[in-house]
Amino acid sequence: MVVVYNISQIHDVASQVLAQFGHKKVWAFYAPMGAGKTTFIHALCDVLQVTDMVSSPTFAIINAYKSPQFATIYHMDWYRLKSEEEAINAGVEDALQQGDLCFVEWPEKAPDLLPNDVLNITIQLLDVGTRQMTIH
Repeated sequence: MVVVYNISQIHDVASQVLAQFGHKKVWAFYAPMGAGKTTFIHALCDVLQVTDMVSSPTFAIINAYKSPQFATIYHMDWYRLKSEEEAINAGVEDALQQGDLCFVEWPEKAPDLLPNDVLNITIQLLDVGTRQMTIH
């Protein structure tokens, strides 16, 4: 699935992606810095009616949110991780196994921790306001 969108369409795209892939437990987001990973995850959380403050977990590594649809949503940012051992020590494995839904930014930092049935999402910056998302 390939979707081209701009910021004004982000909630509609988030709704469509959730409708089609909401059964997947772990979502891995691949994109360069500033391409919109956190922004799209924020839109997903809006659609899921998350009541907690949604923010990038760059320094915390893992944020946990609640929503009516999922008991626990984990939002992880592995950018600062230096090894899989550091990821394990930070609780990443536990979150991947316990969460109802897990969004992972920078999954390439600890790829062996991802389950086999992960939903891979690549976001490309086409121009200042336009992104292309490829889901596989």
